[in-house]
Amino acid sequence: MDSHFGVRAMSPTRTAFGVGHFDVAGPDLARLSPFYAQVFGWQITTRGPGYAQLQTPAGGPDGALVEQPDAAITLGIVVPDLAKALVQAEATGGRVEMPATDNGWVRKAQVRDPAGNLLTLIQGD
Repeated sequence: MDSHFGVRAMSPTRTAFGVGHFDVAGPDLARLSPFYAQVFGWQITTRGPGYAQLQTPAGGPDGALVEQPDAAITLGIVVPDLAKALVQAEATGGRVEMPATDNGWVRKAQVRDPAGNLLTLIQGD
């Protein structure tokens, strides 16, 4: 089990170049939680202040609700070679926002695409 909190932290299938995780951010998790639970039927588990896990149906990527001032959705894309993906992102007009980081349960980095969209790159197995 790939987990920080003793639960599934990534989708069970971490296919290269597939979506492996996503974050939904906003200023009020108390309002966001029922929306995602009732509209989509996703299971929501609060994991700490300002953070809740979103569990989607089997086979789909899991995600998180993250409390922050601005609304945003960030996709986590699984890549087979994190260092190479960072070089390619910069070479094609993107920029690195967060260098490769190992937080104990996943190795990841964040980049912005040429339009400014934030993406999390996740090192595949």
